[in-house]
Amino acid sequence: MADKRDAGEQRRYEPESGKDKDQEKIVPVDRKKICPFLLRVFYNVGRHYRMEEYSRGRVPMNELQIYTWKDATLKELMGLIKEVNSDSRRRGTFFEFGIVYPDKRGGYRLRDIGKTISGQKSEGDQITLGDQFQIGDYLDIALVPPRMRRSRPY
Repeated sequence: MADKRDAGEQRRYEPESGKDKDQEKIVPVDRKKICPFLLRVFYNVGRHYRMEEYSRGRVPMNELQIYTWKDATLKELMGLIKEVNSDSRRRGTFFEFGIVYPDKRGGYRLRDIGKTISGQKSEGDQITLGDQFQIGDYLDIALVPPRMRRSRPY
């Protein structure tokens, strides 16, 4: 069934009290009225950055700053990265998304949140930032071209 929403209005997930994540309801977000936040994205070819590269106030070099909303999908973010990184436009390139967040010991941890594939539909396309992201976290993306994918042992 087609959804007839304004072009500026998107969906985000908000949990209802007392229900688990699988039972969340979808709440529309009006992107014309709700202010976006700054998302700091770090991308690397072949693998995620090591957590040491986020330590002592440092961050990795390949940074992309995006103003977005928590209802942004991984597919939408993949499209933004493809606009600025020509290597990632190649059909079959995997985008492996991870959230980098501070741990209780002063370091950082990486939690995988999903994968998308350039030029193909995938399960991760509809995952939103709001599913696991908190404002202040970083987004770390491993760009894995098709030729590197074949040489991986798993």
